[in-house]
Amino acid sequence: MNTKDFSNDWKWQIANRIHTQEQLAEHITLSEKERAAFEGEIPLSFAVTPYYTTLLNSSALRKTVIPTDAENHVGTGELADPLGEEDHRATPHLIHTYPDKVLFLATTFCSTYCRYCTRSRIVGKPLTFDVSTFEETFQYIEQHTEIRDVLLSGGDPLTMTDSVLDELLSRIRSIPHVKMVRIGSKVPVVLPMRITDELCSLLRKHRVWLSLHFIHADELTEETQQACRKLADHGIGMVSQTVLLKGINDNTPALIDLFYGLLEINVKPYYLLQCDPVHGSRHFRTSVEKGIELIQSLHGSICGLAVPQYVIDAPGGGGKVPILGKEQIRRDGDDVVFLNYLGKEYRYPDPLI
Repeated sequence: MNTKDFSNDWKWQIANRIHTQEQLAEHITLSEKERAAFEGEIPLSFAVTPYYTTLLNSSALRKTVIPTDAENHVGTGELADPLGEEDHRATPHLIHTYPDKVLFLATTFCSTYCRYCTRSRIVGKPLTFDVSTFEETFQYIEQHTEIRDVLLSGGDPLTMTDSVLDELLSRIRSIPHVKMVRIGSKVPVVLPMRITDELCSLLRKHRVWLSLHFIHADELTEETQQACRKLADHGIGMVSQTVLLKGINDNTPALIDLFYGLLEINVKPYYLLQCDPVHGSRHFRTSVEKGIELIQSLHGSICGLAVPQYVIDAPGGGGKVPILGKEQIRRDGDDVVFLNYLGKEYRYPDPLI
């Protein structure tokens, strides 16, 4: 009998993802509300790696990956595509919103699905996303010489195999006017065993920066710290985009613990993102005023390197707007109104309670 432990193999972790109530109940004790959510319609795909389930005794983390009935309640101003990505889709795989930056949707697959996901309309869905369909996107980037920055996202590109990633990155890096290649990922958090020496060498070869997704200091396990230190040892630049979430990280001590913890593993806190108004997200979203209070509480309280920008990704495709103070916004009914980098007015649903 083979008693080898495969749990530290990233492909085993993906092949053995938990994606049913029954499987999850073998790992953690579900509450009555959590069980009830599984028995209803779950609008967003559910899956979590066996590794990440070991962290779900943290009340903060379990709220972000275990379905609740609140997901089925669509609030005022919530949209399936809050950032207006479909209006800026240049090819089946490419979103071109900013003049010099593009979002390359390389996959719809994630090893673990966050319940507040901006792209819940497509992640986990059975779409055909593979390298053989990318040529139109490569040609678009080649033809648009203003594009200097390519962000690979999805889904999570680091769930792709080394050979597929190498082929994809090689093709992008062959385009002379592309100066920056980034990958958006939560893999070091939910699948840290994926960060192998081979992957690190591949990312270094293609001079890739990683935009990582951390939300709470409870995610900074020994495994995740080792993964990020390995990336740093290979010279991979890393920043973190943290979504501000009600009842999870919306207090100053929680943010300080997370941001200092990230600096210790060579990850620069980059953005503190106001949660996007995707369908069923009201229970996750703080007020904008709360976000401003939190970011201002960090200035002068912690090292400047540990302070991210607090931003709202303007609904409808206006891009990320740094919010520095209350004088930058005005209230109009249940909306907060502000200007983006082009001076165009945008609205974020922020109902008074």
